[in-house]
Amino acid sequence: MEKRDIFLIDTNSLITPKVVYYPMDLAPTFWGLMTEKIEDGSIAILDLVKKEILKPERKDDLANWVIKLNIKNYIHHREPEIVFKYAEVLQYIQDDPCYSERALRAWSEESIADPWLIATAAVYGLTIVTFEKHIKPNALNPSSFAKIPTIAEKFDVKIVNLFQMMRKLDIRL
Repeated sequence: MEKRDIFLIDTNSLITPKVVYYPMDLAPTFWGLMTEKIEDGSIAILDLVKKEILKPERKDDLANWVIKLNIKNYIHHREPEIVFKYAEVLQYIQDDPCYSERALRAWSEESIADPWLIATAAVYGLTIVTFEKHIKPNALNPSSFAKIPTIAEKFDVKIVNLFQMMRKLDIRL
């Protein structure tokens, strides 16, 4: 499998389907197929995404599902190449007049997975799966919020939504 065919999943691409589209008790086929793709390495998981799902206040069936996964492509965000690229992502936000200091501060918190997802995808040539939408910030009204698709574009990182990934991986319900 080519690197571009491995998907790096954002937390919202697991929480949103659980809450909105595929409740775990009603759509076991979806979750079984996701398990299969994570365990065969088609879908990679960043340690910070797993940590977000396992927050103590979120003790639910999604957390239980993640705990049981045998993740083939489990990526630690503190790998030196990823840390270096992460610094470039933050530098980009700092230098771009379209983003406010608040946007930089938010993404500078190590527990925030978004900039780490971009850095990881850039280093390994992965495609990020997210429900976030591209925004067009402008310098006249700097944004307080950076969005994965907008920043990823600057680092030549491909973005897809969950349904696009499902089509590429032939996940059929």
